[in-house]
This record gives sequence, C-alpha cells and structure tokens, in this order.
Amino acid sequence: MVVRLVMLGAAALLLSIAVLLPALAQNVPANGETVFRQRCSACHSARVGQPNRVGPNLAGVVGRKAASGPAFNYSPALKASGLTWTRANLDRFLNSPARMVPGTRMAVALTDNAQRAALINYLAAQK
Repeated sequence: MVVRLVMLGAAALLLSIAVLLPALAQNVPANGETVFRQRCSACHSARVGQPNRVGPNLAGVVGRKAASGPAFNYSPALKASGLTWTRANLDRFLNSPARMVPGTRMAVALTDNAQRAALINYLAAQK
C-alpha cells in the first residue's frame, strides 16, 4: 500500500513537471550564442580569425556596411542594397531576408523576436 502511494505521488510529480516545464521555459530569455550555434553556425562563423563558410564570417557585422566583409562573394542583391547592418536592419533582415533584400542568397529566417534580439546582441559582442 505504501509503495503504491509513493508511486502515485511520483507519477503526480512527474506529470506536474511535464505540464509546468514548457510554461517555465517560455520565461527563459533566449541565449544568443545558443541561437547562433543552432541556427547560424552551419553556414556562418562569428569569431575574428575564423574563415568564411557558405556564408560570410559575422564577426564585427553590427555597424558594418552590407556585403563588405573580407574575401566573400556576396550576392549582387546584397551588394546593391546600400544597407548598413544596424541592429534594426539586422532585425528586419533576419526576420525575412528575401523580403528585405529580394535576390539575397540568405535563405534562413529567424521569426522569433526574442531569439533575433538575443542573436543580434551576441553578434554585436563579436568584434
């Protein structure tokens, strides 16, 4: 009988955790480095001295003129955009690259506002 009560109590606790965990996770701020690793690092590097990949190295991107990173073949659309990568422009671009710069080769959008903000903060720290 006691074992059965302990098992029921443990089951109730696990159920409570399963129900509450997603709600708690929504209140955890996004980590920019984690977002970068999960969403960007397959194509981009972000530390000084690392090579370009399929996409350019993003170290120092915040405040830089678009399509001006060293030794990377940017799309004609991005070269002609005249953009400077301010936080606001990065936010708009990352939300919908093709809408902001039709013809860009950047195909990945990051639509979550908190993840974009965290990512931009992370990139701003990569000098």
